[in-house]
This record gives sequence, structure tokens and C-alpha cells, in this order.
Amino acid sequence: MTYMKKLAVIILNWNGLALLKQLLPVAARYTISEDSDLIVADNGSTDGSPEWVAREMPQVRLLRFEENLGFAAGYNRAIAETRYPFTILLNSDVEVTPDWWRPMLRFMEEHPDTGALQPKIRSYYDRDSFEYAGAAGGYLDNLGYPYCRGRVFDKVERDRGQYDGPAIDVAWASGAALMVRTEVYLQLGGLDAAFFAHMEEIDLCCRMIGAGWRVCAISDSMVYHMGGASLPKGNPKKTYLNFRNNLLLLHKNLPRRRGRKVLLLRRLADTLAFFLFLAKGQWGDARAVIRAHNDFRRMRRNYTEHPDTDRLRTLPGADRSLLIDHYLLHRL
Repeated sequence: MTYMKKLAVIILNWNGLALLKQLLPVAARYTISEDSDLIVADNGSTDGSPEWVAREMPQVRLLRFEENLGFAAGYNRAIAETRYPFTILLNSDVEVTPDWWRPMLRFMEEHPDTGALQPKIRSYYDRDSFEYAGAAGGYLDNLGYPYCRGRVFDKVERDRGQYDGPAIDVAWASGAALMVRTEVYLQLGGLDAAFFAHMEEIDLCCRMIGAGWRVCAISDSMVYHMGGASLPKGNPKKTYLNFRNNLLLLHKNLPRRRGRKVLLLRRLADTLAFFLFLAKGQWGDARAVIRAHNDFRRMRRNYTEHPDTDRLRTLPGADRSLLIDHYLLHRL
């Protein structure tokens, strides 16, 4: 398909009728313009949500897939079928604000070296606080643990304007509202479908930076994210995906020798996490950690190519240890 507009904002939906009814009219009001289209890509829903979109929101473009492809593969297919110059991957549980996309599009057009970008992300439920999944831009520490400006582990800051100002380079931009240069996204193979969901955008951003593109966060665009719409916090499946995919992320983006060292340290840290889950009586999460490591050992065989240089060591924020700074020194 060929479109004349510059930007596609794509919402991937799977049985999310309630969220669509609540948030899609707002997204349509503040997104559809002379430069941008709003698209719902439906992942084989059976709850009547694509029929509702077609009937009640005819101004929204609708793509329908026959099955649930997952977050990564679903977006890959949607972006490959639409191919606007720029694309924003927008979670279905995100509430946008007036003209939210305009600063993002302007920045990408003015900075042709930027491959991915995110807005400021606040919590839908606590409107003055950052939201866990992305906050004001993401980093990875020296063991590959993700954290954000405005969020470290489960500690989330209130937004007092402390991160406002010029756009900055980050290690990763949140998949809750991720803008990409479509050509770059497709050239790099998009999101890794093997991840299914969680941390696939971090992997994509690492690959972008490794290919010479910038990943940035801006503060003059803002959205509100509910979080946990697909898998709520504390769900053992979410624990499993986060632990497994974090290991895959390290394995894919580190040279072989450096990767072996970092993964050994991560296994030790994850072993500690396993015992902490047991101590708290979170048996499902403890089992999820074991399953994540077992599946990682099997899945890593599918990745035989590794970078010659350490992509992660030079990323913004990679010069610190969250475990030491947060738990031992109480700096974060």
C-alpha cells in the first residue's frame, strides 16, 4: 500500500474492545490530520473489537490479521504493509494529548540521523508521576538491567520538570509510544518476533545504535500510559518474558567473549532474584526465572552472529551498576 501522509500511528489490538472504546476516540481526535493517519492493526481478535472499529470509527484505518502474532510480529507485519515514512507504535492503553505527535515528527524531520524517538510518558492513574515503561527515556546498566530517567526498578519519580529541556540520546525508547524511521526499522528487520513481547523495543534500539542511528527522548510531547494492559505487573508470565528476553538481548548485542562474562554475572544476579522470590512466597515468579533461563539456553542457538564491538558498553547510562547504586549505596 502507498500513502501520501508522512506518519502512521499504529495501535496493535488483541481482544481489547474495552480499551478501544475508552481511548481510541481520543487518539483519533488528537492524531488524524493532514500529515498523520491512525491505524488499528488487529491481531485476530474474537471479542468484536475490529467490527466495532469498522462500524464506530470509520476515520480509523483497519488492518485485520487472522491470528494473534504477538506484539513484535504483529507490528512487523503492520509496518511492512503500510510503509509510511514515519511510524509510531502506540500501545492500546495509552491516552494521547493534543498535538502530541507533532513535536515528534518535527524532531525526526529535523534530525535525519535519528532512528527512534519517544515522548515523555506519565502514568495514566497517577497523572503527575512517570510511568514505569519508559518514563523520560531508557538506559541499560553494566549488566543490562533496564532503567529510565524517572524510574529505577520499581521506584518511580514524580515529574517536576527535572528532565525537561532539549532532546537527549538514550539507550532505548519505550514501545508504549515508539516513533521509528520506517525505512530503518524495516532494514534492521523490525522487532525480533522470537521475543513475542517485552524488551523487543530495547533490542531494536540497541541494533539501531549499533548501525549508527541515534535513539532519543523528547520532553515537549507527552502521553499517559496505563501499563499492564496485556500482562499486569506481578504476572509470572511477565516475569518469565522479562528475564528470558533480557538474557537474549545481552546474548545478541555483545561480542562472544564479553557476552560470556556478562551473562555469567547476570546468572548470579538472577539466582539472587530467584531466592528473593522464594523468600516472598512468590512461587510462580521463582519458577518463571528457572523457565526463562532454560528457554534462553535453547533459544540462544538461533543467534549465531554477534557484533565485533561491545554495543552495550558505550550506551548512555551503561557506566553504572543498578544493584550497587540502588541497593548498596542508596543513590537511586
